[in-house]
Amino acid sequence: MIKLRKSEQRGHANHGWLDSYHTFSFAHYYDPDYMGYSVLRVINEDVIAGGKGFGMHPHRDMEIVTYMLQGALRHKDSLGNGSVIRAGDVQRMTAGTGIVHSEVNASDSEPAHLLQIWLLPERNGITPGYEEKHFAPADKHNRWCLVASHDGREGSLKIHQDVALYASCLTAGVHLSYTLQPGRSAYIQLARGTLTLNGEVLMAGDAAAIDTQQVIDLVADEDAELLMFDLPAVVPASSH
Repeated sequence: MIKLRKSEQRGHANHGWLDSYHTFSFAHYYDPDYMGYSVLRVINEDVIAGGKGFGMHPHRDMEIVTYMLQGALRHKDSLGNGSVIRAGDVQRMTAGTGIVHSEVNASDSEPAHLLQIWLLPERNGITPGYEEKHFAPADKHNRWCLVASHDGREGSLKIHQDVALYASCLTAGVHLSYTLQPGRSAYIQLARGTLTLNGEVLMAGDAAAIDTQQVIDLVADEDAELLMFDLPAVVPASSH
């Protein structure tokens, strides 16, 4: 079964300095039908104005992944990490027992465009941690590029949950498929472009939740960039 989540159906908050779309309930946006999916808790598409950002604030017991689409974001945290991540960079922060961080647009004039993702950890009380890596365009070109995984395989970031997160940048007309194993579910978030997923058309910002679908077939109707989460299976709600 494929359930689409259209871009315009997402929660939306425009604070001037921050324009944010929420796939799942977040902050002042609440929808009981969209509290998360499997262990996926948050996908926020954020555009942060030049020179603006989030001041120091705390998190705990969450795996936080930031996928940069455009611009540059300056990160600082209570572990002593400080860096600037740019388009093509992926960052993983394990909040665990507690971490405080800030994220501010590193440019005074150009917007920063990113996807921020929260995943429930496999257990609470993990030691906080931080990791970042750049994935070159060639790594994602017309193929699945593993950017985060439970065991950090294939040069991916290590996340403390049974999840494989893939990124791909498809050229118009290219087909790409993925076989979902039994006991797994998938979630696809289209960041830009247009593609057809098992006959369903997705536009930029659209997403699809996939259960019990063994083969996922994609074709790029125009150049497209997407994320795909291979997740523990979502147990269907009882029909009685």
